[in-house]
Amino acid sequence: MSIAIYMEGGGDRANSRAMLRQGMDAFLTEIKEAFRQRRWKWKLVCCGGRDEAYSRFMNARTNGEAEIVVLLVDSEESLGASTPPNHLRERDRWDFEGVDDNTIHLMVQTMEAWIVADPEALNSYYGHGFQANSLPRHENLEDVSKQDVANALDRATQNTQKGRYHKIRHARQLLEQIDPARVRQRCAHCKRLFDTLLGLAG
Repeated sequence: MSIAIYMEGGGDRANSRAMLRQGMDAFLTEIKEAFRQRRWKWKLVCCGGRDEAYSRFMNARTNGEAEIVVLLVDSEESLGASTPPNHLRERDRWDFEGVDDNTIHLMVQTMEAWIVADPEALNSYYGHGFQANSLPRHENLEDVSKQDVANALDRATQNTQKGRYHKIRHARQLLEQIDPARVRQRCAHCKRLFDTLLGLAG
């Protein structure tokens, strides 16, 4: 038995996709271990662009690559009252006929919303010069636009020794350090991902 997750991100290079995969793999440790306790094989693939993630997700389902195949992409914008599958149908014109809604998941509105959900971990990582007051204070970070999250991270990190936040250079280590429980408190669709997959793991 096995589970395969196809996610957006990591850019065009194999090494940058591998770095993001390592970070997200660490972030999803609780889910990974739940499946491994059942002796399921675990596979997480960073696909670069969102269309590539969708294509590989659908191909994996068609080819019977795993008993559970999951898609994880940015929503890019507010969902409003829409569900993840309906949002992607309307926004990206993706066809999910025959696909279980529980296998379609979103980082709302961007993966960086998950990162800014844990200011203490960010402060620990960036150290001197980090400006935590620049981060969004919203309890529900999914209300904050993708651009506003990016701008806030840029302002908060601009005077640090590591320099401004950079997705390829910094995301892996940050995903290894942020607390998933804090992210789930402030990002409902992250909570949905954990609740759904932990439920499937029994």
